[in-house]
Amino acid sequence: MSDSQKREAVLLLEDGSVYYGKAAGKIGTTTGELCFNTGMTGYQEIFTDPSYYRQLLVTTNAHIGNYGTKRSDTESNSIKIAGLICKNFTNKYSRILADQPIQDYFEEETVVGISNVDTRAIVRKIRTQGAMNAIVSSEILDIEELKRRLKEVPNMEGLELASEVSTKEVYTFGDPDAKLKVAALDFGIKENILRCMSSRGCFIKVFPAKTSFEEMEAWGPNGYFLSNGPGDPAPMDYAVETVKKILEVDKPLFGICLGHQLLALAMGIPTYKMHHGHRGINHPVQNVITGKSEITSQNHGFGVSPEAIRANSDKVQITHVNLNDETIEGIKVINKKAYSVQYHPEASPGPHDARYLFDGFVELMQN
Repeated sequence: MSDSQKREAVLLLEDGSVYYGKAAGKIGTTTGELCFNTGMTGYQEIFTDPSYYRQLLVTTNAHIGNYGTKRSDTESNSIKIAGLICKNFTNKYSRILADQPIQDYFEEETVVGISNVDTRAIVRKIRTQGAMNAIVSSEILDIEELKRRLKEVPNMEGLELASEVSTKEVYTFGDPDAKLKVAALDFGIKENILRCMSSRGCFIKVFPAKTSFEEMEAWGPNGYFLSNGPGDPAPMDYAVETVKKILEVDKPLFGICLGHQLLALAMGIPTYKMHHGHRGINHPVQNVITGKSEITSQNHGFGVSPEAIRANSDKVQITHVNLNDETIEGIKVINKKAYSVQYHPEASPGPHDARYLFDGFVELMQN
């Protein structure tokens, strides 16, 4: 155990609940919205997923750090979670291919965390009471001071965060000689999405979130992609207008997660903040077109209105439904080459049941 991990740390929830544990990672204080992930593996991919920006991650898996960290396992250029809450923060690791222990990784990335807390109780609280803000500190143990700081943390609802994590410069991914060109709007894109498209013969140009349709269209893409990302989609008027213009030219359009919500908004379907969201790699989803079911990877705290979609069945078709709570997991725009899913078909690690969605996107562009 490192010197920093011997220090006491405290977790304070918005409802006043207090949990004491041990410091993990950098000594400091951090805030964000509480969320939990039920995945048994893939913690580094989760840490670096931009969709977790400004969120405090609670892991239901009891052991974090036990197989170390490796640079090639990242989904972006840095850790994006606001902080970590776990049961066991294990610095000794067993994987020969790992680059460094998790404590060194967190200190290098300046991430604050807390371990040795009852994560089961915290997860039950989120499931019962819903998502809420929290504060973690290994430098301030005064509860009244932490309460004061916690009151200053904004709620996730209404926050536009995609432009904060988006690339600042246009970049490309894949083989420049590939036959298919995809213009990807980066709202917090995961690198494995780019790998999945590149491996299917696509050359991808990734554009900042607020790039105009005209600039992307000037490149002459065969199709458009709307990425995942953090925050509330409702205030993203700039992106909704861009999606509407893409729909007008009717080129193939594929959206994942936040991209799914933006496609819905462009079709006049409102979004809403979920009670506690879906985060894990074992969520069952049914493809209502084929009747087949998939095990999926998910990470979202907002959804699209089922009532509004059903009221607009002449414009939007439901393609996928969550088998746990019947939320909408996929849609297709009628008479357009546009579709989206709420979950992550590029899952890595995780189930590959939904990789066919990338194949469908490629087929649309080829045709």
